[in-house]
Amino acid sequence: MRRLFYAGALAEEIEITGGDAHHLVRVMRAQSGDEVIVAGGDGRAARMAICGIERDRVHLRRMAYLPQAETRNAEVILIQALLKGEKMDFIVQKAVELGAAALYPIETEHVVVRYDAKKAAAKAVRWQKIADEAAKQCGRQALMPVAAIAPLSALLRNPELFGAPDTAVVFCYEGEREQSLRTVLRSVDARRIVLIVGAEGGFSPAEAAAIQAVGAQSVSLGRLILRAETAALAAVAVTQYELGNFDL
Repeated sequence: MRRLFYAGALAEEIEITGGDAHHLVRVMRAQSGDEVIVAGGDGRAARMAICGIERDRVHLRRMAYLPQAETRNAEVILIQALLKGEKMDFIVQKAVELGAAALYPIETEHVVVRYDAKKAAAKAVRWQKIADEAAKQCGRQALMPVAAIAPLSALLRNPELFGAPDTAVVFCYEGEREQSLRTVLRSVDARRIVLIVGAEGGFSPAEAAAIQAVGAQSVSLGRLILRAETAALAAVAVTQYELGNFDL
């Protein structure tokens, strides 16, 4: 059954416009009485029936709420340094499928790709679209927001991520030789885990020091050398597993 997302709360009747309406009418050839799953901005999802179709909008009537399927022991946020080519597209898509709550793309000293303001804005739109489509495909009840690209130094001043209550920050650092991701995760008790993963060239010593200065714990992802995109997804998957978020 087709899954849609709706920005507001799911009232008894709602109106869908834009790309979702076009897809229902022009691609799916939907008709009155057909049912879809709609996830609302309030975190709830419902089975809804089409009760009216116009050229650029579809009217839906709520039939029944669905059980709250996504209960998380803690949410996972990924801060990812920019990668070359289409690797960021891949990470965005898979982070959604692995249940990440949000993704923050950052610029670091060793990032190879650089975007001007226009290109950065276009990338943000592209990544959010990829995230939204992935959420529909994998059956999530909430979208994963993708933030605008920001320098690492600016993001480290974000009080919602660093120094926030009930939040643990974990820094995947190639220079760490003593503690593993698993060890740190089993020692923290927080409702939110923020993961920081670098680009192909990793982090500079100055960046590592700045990250640790805001309270992040540095961890190793093991003895093997991982590609940057592999490191990001491995970190998210291991964290979700250790938190119990993969449990049925």
